[in-house]
Parts: sequence; structure tokens; C-alpha cells
Amino acid sequence: SSLAIGTTTGYRLFSLSSVEQLDQVHESNEIPDVYIVERLFSSSLVVVVSHAKPQQMNVYHFKKGTEICNYSYSSNILSIRLNRQRLIVCLEESIYIHNIKDMKLLKTILDTPPNTTGLCALSINHANSYLAYPGSASSGEIALYDGNTLKTACTIPAHDGPLAALTFNSTGSKLASASEKGTVIRVFSIPGGQKLYEFRRGMKRYVNISSLVFSMDSQFLCASSNTETVHIFKLDHLTDSRPEEPPTWSGYMGKMFQAATNYLPAQVSGMMNQDRAFATVRLNISGQRNICALATIQKLPRLLVTTSDGHLYIYNLDPQDGGECVLIKKHSLLDSGKMEENKENDLQPALPQSYAATVARQSTVPSTSTMPGYSEDGGALRGEVIPEHEFATGPVCLDDENEFPPVSI
Repeated sequence: SSLAIGTTTGYRLFSLSSVEQLDQVHESNEIPDVYIVERLFSSSLVVVVSHAKPQQMNVYHFKKGTEICNYSYSSNILSIRLNRQRLIVCLEESIYIHNIKDMKLLKTILDTPPNTTGLCALSINHANSYLAYPGSASSGEIALYDGNTLKTACTIPAHDGPLAALTFNSTGSKLASASEKGTVIRVFSIPGGQKLYEFRRGMKRYVNISSLVFSMDSQFLCASSNTETVHIFKLDHLTDSRPEEPPTWSGYMGKMFQAATNYLPAQVSGMMNQDRAFATVRLNISGQRNICALATIQKLPRLLVTTSDGHLYIYNLDPQDGGECVLIKKHSLLDSGKMEENKENDLQPALPQSYAATVARQSTVPSTSTMPGYSEDGGALRGEVIPEHEFATGPVCLDDENEFPPVSI
């Protein structure tokens, strides 16, 4: 429901509560060349890093127009992650963990393996605040750290090659990863690290996965790369608990195929058992960095794709049948929120006919307000919502309960 972008002139914050409407919440031109902007869910707290001062993190209350604090580090800041409990600053060879309520530095993880892209993930559920980052520069080992207890949780041997992407689901109970090859995506249980799912993105070519994200209900996992295809996988069953096939010729052959894998080398049989994409999107661009998100807007599941040229594409995702997602809206993020109509859809109804089945089933699609373990305040478990007036007694104090306006769905 919220989108933040950094630009050469500053940064912009948007609110997205409908497909047609893209509302600009805030624009700042005080700091140029912003390459990191992270907003604390829907609150007024925003963290900004600029190319002008790449070693300095600035924390603002943008509604008041005040700077809460700033911190400087020994080398360039590569990424920042935050939830209601912790703020993580990732440098190339160290990670800093702050208590977000008073910005006190709680822990410094020194001498981490070289991490030139600042790859790390933080659970948005503050009840666990798990942190994941590369445990090796040469292999796909994941270091899992408990940001609340400030102790190492476990190490997960996820891939053979170096890691390229990491992401938690909304409750912090699952962690997805991809290596630099980009052919296989794996999902592990947290905090134990057992492998739950394995998805094959493709076999023909290696790709650079730039975005990996769960849906808020953890039913879907989306991966985008430097190619024109976005893949969406469905986590509806474990690979070792497949449902019975119907008594058909294809079902019979499927059973024979499954049985044959028992006699093949483990690597080959594992590859055959991997689940392929449930839904896909063919972008009009290729080779351009993009970020994806799976969101529920107006009670329907949507795929959002933001590209580095400043556009937001919104697609319909059929949660029952999958298949090719339909582009329904294109927004420009660089023209003060001005919207651009998708020319291909100008003569089509707002919701294409191919998606009619999904629209008819919209009452069965979970909304964010009914998803277990999630509430609209931004990832806190039910019963653990922190009112803003109790959020902090220190300098990071968001002053009113209207910081989190109701989400229109």
C-alpha cells in the first residue's frame, strides 16, 4: 500500500489503495541523488541515504519536516532494513543493528564475508526480527541471526554458488533464496532452516534475480530478473506430499515418471521434482532493473512491477488458475504522480474478460485484513499491534494514532 522511490533530486512517497489512483504522499528535494529510501510501513518515519554522503544515514519525520537523527559509518551504506523493533544498516563487511525506538546501537556484526551488493533481509514481523545475510562469499550459505536476542540462530547451506536474493515472508516463518545462477529458488523454514520448497525458474540461461518477494499471505512467491519474464510460484503443497493424480493416461505417466526418479542420481531426480511457475508476466522491457511486489488492492491480488526508468505496472493475478498475468494499469512515478494509460488496453474494459473468472471469485480471495498473522499496521502479528503513542518515549516518537490510516481495499 506504500511505495518509496529515490531520484536524482530527492525522494517521493506514494500511497496505492486502488488500481486507478496513485497518490503522492510526500516529496522531498532537500537531499539530491537518493539511492536508499526506506519507510517504516505507513508511518512518518523515513530513512534516507544519498550519493552525496553515502556513509551517512538520515532519519526523518517527513510530516513534521524534521530530522530525527543521523549516523555515519566507516564505509558506504549498501542497504537498510527496518521493522518496528530494529533498524539494520548493511555495509560491505559489517552489519549494524539499532534499536529503532531510540536508535541506540545494539550490536555490530564485524568481518562478515564480502557483500558488495549489501544483500540482507529482515523479517517485518518485529516479534522475531530475524536477519539473514550471506555467510560466505564463495558459496550460497545463509547466516540467520536473531535481531531480538542478538544471537546467531543457524546457518543454512542453501545453494552451491554465491547468493543473489533473500526474502522473508510476512511472519518471518519462511525464507526464500536464490543464487547468482538464478535457476533455482529455495524456501526454508525459520528458524530451523529445513528446506520446504524448491522452484525452477529456468534451465536455458543464467539470470540475475533482482527481486524476490512473498505475498502477504505466503501463498505466492514472485521472482524477477534482468530478463523480460517475471515468475510467480504457488506454495500450495510440499514437494514430497503431492496429491493423488486422476486416473488418466497423463496421470499414469506422471506416476511412472515419479517412480523412475527413485532410481536416478539425487541431483537429477531433485531437478525433476521441482515445481515450475504458477503464473508469469512478460515485460515490455529487458535488461532493466526492476522491483516486484504482490499486493491485495481492491480485494484482488495484484502483481506490481516498478522499473528503474520510473514506471509502475499493475497486473492482475488469477489466484486459482495462474497463467499469464494481465496488464491493467501503468503509472508514471516521475511526473508528480501523473498516470499514464496503457495504450494496449485503451479499447478494453477496465478488467479484461480473461480475468472475469477471478473477479467472480473475489469473495474467496483473502484480503490483508483477514490474512492470518498479519494486520494492516504493517506486518505485526495480531494482538501485538503497537499504538503509535506508545511506540517510543525517546527521540523516535511518531506523535499520533493517525500515522496508520485505514487501507482502502
